[in-house]
Amino acid sequence: MKILHAMIRVKDIDKSMKFYTELLGLKKTHEIKLEDCILHFLKGEDSDFEIELTQNFENPESGYTNGNAFGHFAVETKNMDDFVKKVEFMGLEFLYEPFVMEEAASKIAFIKDPDGNEIEIIEKLN
Repeated sequence: MKILHAMIRVKDIDKSMKFYTELLGLKKTHEIKLEDCILHFLKGEDSDFEIELTQNFENPESGYTNGNAFGHFAVETKNMDDFVKKVEFMGLEFLYEPFVMEEAASKIAFIKDPDGNEIEIIEKLN
């Protein structure tokens, strides 16, 4: 089996597209318009895995919640210092500031997307 994509429902597609394209550097590959929503597909330059941002035409006033089963997904950056500069430039804040995790030979940080989904940012140190 090959994992193809993960779907995330978003409340504000403009904020989410800005976050995923400008901050994370994902590129929109295509979209599918359905009767009740638009599916926006994005992926990174070095991966076939896609994120599907689902823009429902009707969504809850307060947005969506994930419950307590989902934790986060992770993306790799080649340079954490450059990523930190992008976060600051965009006026965003980290959930957990970058730190070295010796056990994983990585520098990691956590940030939340506009809908509160946690994303781990990883710079491999080896």
